[in-house]
Amino acid sequence: MWFFGRKKSSRFSGSSTAEEVTHGIDGTGLTAIVTGASSGLGVETTRVLALRGVHVMMAIRNIASGRDIRAKILDEVPSAKNDIMELDLSSMASVRKFASDYKSSNYPLNIILNNAGIFGTPFTLSEDNIELQFATNHLGHFLLVHLLLDTMKNTALESGKEGRIVNVSSKAHDYPTRVGIHFDTLNDSKGYFGPLAYCQSKLANNLHANELARRFKNDWVQITANSLHPGIIYTNIFRYNSFFDGIFRRLCKYFFKDVHQGAATTCYVALNPEIEGVSG
Repeated sequence: MWFFGRKKSSRFSGSSTAEEVTHGIDGTGLTAIVTGASSGLGVETTRVLALRGVHVMMAIRNIASGRDIRAKILDEVPSAKNDIMELDLSSMASVRKFASDYKSSNYPLNIILNNAGIFGTPFTLSEDNIELQFATNHLGHFLLVHLLLDTMKNTALESGKEGRIVNVSSKAHDYPTRVGIHFDTLNDSKGYFGPLAYCQSKLANNLHANELARRFKNDWVQITANSLHPGIIYTNIFRYNSFFDGIFRRLCKYFFKDVHQGAATTCYVALNPEIEGVSG
């Protein structure tokens, strides 16, 4: 349960669910890409968007897992339009192939939900020799948006509907500073500290959305870009770090949001007409 939610001008609070914040909204005719749609917040986001009539492209690494999730959603929402496309955000080649395949499909693109993320991995380099968390959480999404931006612009122009780019980020980028830890003390003997790398990737997510918003405004492009903090939710993002996983597993039932509440902000920013034109 989320005890600390307080009503905002949106009429919703921290205890509101994704279904509640999209109640009565018809997303028929909209097409969205959701990264990380096979687990955690991505599953709930995909389910609720499909419930509202959105055609969802599930951009995921594990195709078999994605098929299972799609089948479960179809059991609950028989009218759901969900397709699965393989995407490994840590691989720039995979991102380029995904974008090329998507453009070849001639599908429109109204919404990109950059939801996927990893946290606290051991020091690992991607196949492009980039620190794995930064590659997955930021660079993969950055490239994905860049490669599909013309598709989004064309869709917005042809449909007359506002496009929306949503980065699921956090305020984690300033966590070390807020608790009084200096960045130079976080580095181990190899110059690496997993949570710090995660924080840097989240800061990059926020800066990315802000810069996109600035450019869209200057160029009169009918697309908004926003980053959001979904709140603290226990998902499998902590699977690489047993210390954090143990803490959050014990506390989640009492103090943190569940996935239905956690996906609310994402679905709100993606679909709700109350924030039309809100960007950056």
